[in-house]
Amino acid sequence: MRSAQIRRHLGAMNKPLPQTGSPKGLMAGVKMLSAEAISPTATSHATSFNLEFSPRDYVTYLLSIDAEIEHCLMVQYLYGAYSLGGPQVPEAYRDIVRDWQEVILGIAKEEMGHLISVQNSLRLIGSPLHMEREDYPWDVPFYPFPFALEPLTLDSLAKYVFAESPVDWDGGALGKEIRARVHAQTDDPHQVSELFNTLIPLVQDPDYLPDTVFQANTYPAQANWAEWGRGYQGGNRGNSSGQPRQTPDVLVVPQTCRDDMVSALQAIAYQGEATTGSTKSHFVRFLRIYIEMRELLGLETLTDLEWSEARPADYTTDGWQKLQPASKAGLLRSTFVPWSPSRKVAINPYVSLDPDLEPELESQNGGAQTSRITHPESILWAQLHNVRYRMLLTYLIHSFTLFGGLNAAGAITPRGAIVNGSFGEMYNLRAISEILMQSPLSAKDASAGFAGPPFQMPYTLNSPLGEANRWRGHLDLLAAADSLVKALLHIAPPSRHIYLTSMREADQNMRALALRILSGSIDAALI
Repeated sequence: MRSAQIRRHLGAMNKPLPQTGSPKGLMAGVKMLSAEAISPTATSHATSFNLEFSPRDYVTYLLSIDAEIEHCLMVQYLYGAYSLGGPQVPEAYRDIVRDWQEVILGIAKEEMGHLISVQNSLRLIGSPLHMEREDYPWDVPFYPFPFALEPLTLDSLAKYVFAESPVDWDGGALGKEIRARVHAQTDDPHQVSELFNTLIPLVQDPDYLPDTVFQANTYPAQANWAEWGRGYQGGNRGNSSGQPRQTPDVLVVPQTCRDDMVSALQAIAYQGEATTGSTKSHFVRFLRIYIEMRELLGLETLTDLEWSEARPADYTTDGWQKLQPASKAGLLRSTFVPWSPSRKVAINPYVSLDPDLEPELESQNGGAQTSRITHPESILWAQLHNVRYRMLLTYLIHSFTLFGGLNAAGAITPRGAIVNGSFGEMYNLRAISEILMQSPLSAKDASAGFAGPPFQMPYTLNSPLGEANRWRGHLDLLAAADSLVKALLHIAPPSRHIYLTSMREADQNMRALALRILSGSIDAALI
């Protein structure tokens, strides 16, 4: 969704939201188009309306914004997590930096669950799926902060803490410090909870959103935890070291009615900002990493009083005290030596086939720093990353049109193939991202640092009409990936060939399955 389209419908975020629908189920709102504007005889207390929306359409609009936010946060968290580590990290700190990485990767997996669950909500009310996002959405209502792929630092962590924090969180001196860092980077930051506080009451209200909107018969095509959870619950899977526990805890919530949808949205909001319960929310997890990094970078150790004053209002004193991170002062060297937990990776990396034909990205994005990848091998890995990213999003979209479960009579179904393919691409994106985090950005300037994964959006994610054309689209992307793999096998070091060859074999298996489906040799009832 383009930023100008979002702004046009919402207006400034420092004002109340517009009303829409019928008067009975409305919240108070700004007079974007009021009876006063239509009739000079109307009273000053006339109800305000945004006449471009029906209630279902407005909820669809807000769900689409939520999907973009979940998608943007997921990608930024992945980039920040992948940036962590490297030889510049002192040996004494490597285990804790690895723990930070696992925690943030767990949060990113949970954001993927949120993104999928929001697609279930859209499917339930008969609305289009929304996997789109802008590469660089600047100053858009509800977006927490300007999108940026950047290494993990105290500044980026401050943005993540603020975005996931409860609406009324003050935080004492610690909260003031974090907000100062955030405001130094963006003039108008937002918390994710602002959107949920607007969206959930609308969905709850039957006078606003009628029961007829909810389509229970979409349930078989929705994502469910049995298919997509893969054991990612309570930290049972999802991190390579087995520590820290309780992360990730992926939510994938199918829905059949209003109550299901409200519960799903509340669960997503709770996982992000919850200030009660035994499972640490995104807010608490990011805050703990911020405090630990702050101490190890030689700033200062958080006092018990400062932690106590940072307690959100809904948290019990005892519960909050139990979450206080232990001091890492014992790891500090007697003589402090500056260090970075992240590699020197590019900010907002991108790959361009012909930069002479491409306008400067900096001018498009309000002066935001961008980094063009110019090293020949890194370009190919970045292009392969973009193709695999598109494959993942395309598989996700396709899964919501397929029925029949994962298996039938012991054989994998088309839906099963698409779900398995999605997990395969998640693995590929992590593997290629780790390669790019150690690949040079520039062909000429060794001091430029490492490239990093670009996560560039494709020109379209529109799903083709007809099941056969969807599979033909997968074949197109598999062909593009094969061309890039062939090129990389010519110039990549031998140590990368095993991975490239195994990827190619998996792609050949998917290609064979797609051709079987197109030939009509798979029962159409399973599609």
